[in-house]
Amino acid sequence: MTYFGVLAIFLLPPLLFLGGRALFGGRLRREEYLAVFAHVLIAVIYTTPWDNYLVATGVWWYDPGLVSGITIGWVPIEEYTFFVLQTLLTSFWILEVRQFILDRGERDSGFSAAIRVGLTVGAVVLWLVSTIGLFSGLETLIYLTLILSWALIPVAIQTAIGGDVLLGNWRMLLAGILPPTLYLWLADAIAIQSGTWTISPEKTTGLMLGQLPVEEMLFFFMTNFLIVNGMILIFSPVIQERIKLVWARLILRLAE
Repeated sequence: MTYFGVLAIFLLPPLLFLGGRALFGGRLRREEYLAVFAHVLIAVIYTTPWDNYLVATGVWWYDPGLVSGITIGWVPIEEYTFFVLQTLLTSFWILEVRQFILDRGERDSGFSAAIRVGLTVGAVVLWLVSTIGLFSGLETLIYLTLILSWALIPVAIQTAIGGDVLLGNWRMLLAGILPPTLYLWLADAIAIQSGTWTISPEKTTGLMLGQLPVEEMLFFFMTNFLIVNGMILIFSPVIQERIKLVWARLILRLAE
């Protein structure tokens, strides 16, 4: 199966459905569209150097006969298209979920600064452990630790800003993350089985669910986790008030 074939079969149909509901159903406001495309831009900018490093160092590779041959750096244009389509898919999905849950009385709740600190410290500690593992010289940990060390930096930022809000909206978080993650696991497993791309057995732990390495499962979970976190936080009234307060304090200090 060609890489564009994977995208056409697995990502385009649900994206067209969700995007069509958003565009023609009048369900989304202008700021929601801006948030979606901001996430797309961030995803492309943040993922591009990391993914190029993975391909350049042989963590994963693609079949040259199943891609267009157009590359930017070491990565085929299809992979950049995947960044965009996955981010759009998960973003539109969480906006659907958010409307459904908020319409049924879910409250955007914040708890305390202690919750934010605790979650952020946990993310930073896990990042340190992962990064130590990355430089430990154990080849089988390379892909796993590259994922964690890459993903936990924005996770720590998100929890520092609104870990309490994310915890307070755990139902929305789970409903936003799990369906697209499970669906992308299926698409990834089929693509790996068909030889569209290959994950290095030497640079992974060898833990598998069928055809799917545990590292790939973690990758799709973490990327969807980041997208859903961002979309929840950006529209949270608690976070909006928190940011206004920080700006007000900053302006006062500058005025002194």
